[in-house]
Parts: sequence; structure tokens; C-alpha cells
Amino acid sequence: MLKIIEKTKIWFAISIVLIVIGMGSLFVNGLNFGIDFNGGTVVTIEMGEKIIPETKSEIDTIIQKYDKNATSNTSNETQIEIKSNSLDENTTNDLFEEIKTAYNLEDADLLSQSNVGPAVGKELKSKALKALVIAVLAMLAYIAIRFEFKFGIAAVIALLHDILITLGVYALFRVPLNTPFIAAMLTILGYSINDTIVIFDRIRENTKNMKGKSITEVTNISVTQTMSRSINTVLTTLITIVSVYIFVPAVRDFTFPLIVGILSGAYSSIFIASPVWVLLKKQK
Repeated sequence: MLKIIEKTKIWFAISIVLIVIGMGSLFVNGLNFGIDFNGGTVVTIEMGEKIIPETKSEIDTIIQKYDKNATSNTSNETQIEIKSNSLDENTTNDLFEEIKTAYNLEDADLLSQSNVGPAVGKELKSKALKALVIAVLAMLAYIAIRFEFKFGIAAVIALLHDILITLGVYALFRVPLNTPFIAAMLTILGYSINDTIVIFDRIRENTKNMKGKSITEVTNISVTQTMSRSINTVLTTLITIVSVYIFVPAVRDFTFPLIVGILSGAYSSIFIASPVWVLLKKQK
């Protein structure tokens, strides 16, 4: 039997340190909102042949000359999509001319150049925040009804932990934040709460069957019984997502936060949610 609850201070200390570092970076630097939120320019160029990683790297080097914060993705295997907050019409033309010369392209290969207004970004921020709040409240209500209210509070604290950790990573490493991030966050919340519910369900079952044992013992036994299931689920999920991240660059805006969130969610389900529930029960 693993002694998880006896080391609660260690688990909380690890999380607090990570969150403080991330929130410190968030306070100092803020989030690097992409064009989906702040507005900007989207340029699509037809390269005429399948874009291999070496070609993508060369194109990124050219893009960095004009905007160091610009991001690029491949689409339809032969097209490069460039997103930037600062490219104007003149610099876009200069950028395309350099790529055109380097890869013997034609003027018609500049497929599109469109602008996204900041007003759209403000609406996205508002809707994204509402979606997260509604999701968290719905999960709290479900767990409170299915189990008990203290389970719901512990689960929500674990979810907030995952959100703060993921935001901290984005702030610390200045990763551009676009709309796929919102979809990823909602996915992370669903994954994390599912893992937490599995543990809580075992705790509830063992509480009924182990009348003579303390809350700490029951929780340690329950976490130990579900540990292999949690680890196996995380590993198989991560193998898939990391593979997608490496081999499908076009969806990295979605898969990167998933990787961070799934790791954080696996940690919080075991080392945050269960100890928080024990503390709440002991308070009573």
C-alpha cells in the first residue's frame, strides 16, 4: 500500500512551486496571445510539393527575419500557413518574395492574405472563459450529486490546478495561445475529471467495505488499487498524442497543451484531489 496521504505536504509543495513559477511568469510577461485573440495576418502559400521537415525549418528561418513571434503550420501537405501579429502588407510581400525566390514559386502561389480583427479576439476570450466556467460548474454539480459535495470541491481544486499549470507553461515558454488551446483545455478537464472520478469511486466503495479503517488508510488503499490503471491510461494516451505532435505539425497548437494538461491531470487526480478530500473530511 502506497502512503500517499501521509506525504500530502510534499505533493502540495511541488504543485505550489510550479504554480508560483508559472503565475510569476504570467504576471511579468503575460500570455502570448496569437492572432485568434489579438488579431493579425494569416498568409497561405502553395509550395507545389510536399513540405518535408527540412523545408519547413528553412521556411521558418525566413519567416523569423520578418517576425520572430510568427508561427507556421503545414496544411494539405503542400501549403504553408503563416500567422503573425505584426506583418503588414509590405512586409508580407517582402516575405513572399524571399520564399518565392528561394523555391522558384509563382505569384499565383500566394493563395491568400487575410486579416483578423482584434474585436473577434475579444469575443473569443469572453466565450472561452464562459465555456471553462460552465464546464467546471457542471462537473462540480455532477460529482456533488453522484458522490458528495466534498468530492466535488476536491475535484474542482484539482481542475484549477491543471488549468494554472498549463497556463503557467504557456506563460513561461511564451507559447502562442490560439483557439485550439480552448478546445485542448476542455479536453484536459474532461480527461482529468474522469481519472479523478475513478479514484473517488474506489474510495466510496472501499469506505463502505472497510468500516474499521481510517479515512487515510481507505484513501491510500484506493489510490494504490487504481494506480496501475491511471499510469497505463496516461502512458497510452501520451504515446498517441506525442506521436501526433511530432508527425502532424499542423495540429501542434492543440496537442501541446494536451500533453502538458494530461501530465498535470494525472498528477492532480492522484496527489491533489484525494489528499484535498481527506483534509475536507478531517475538518468535518
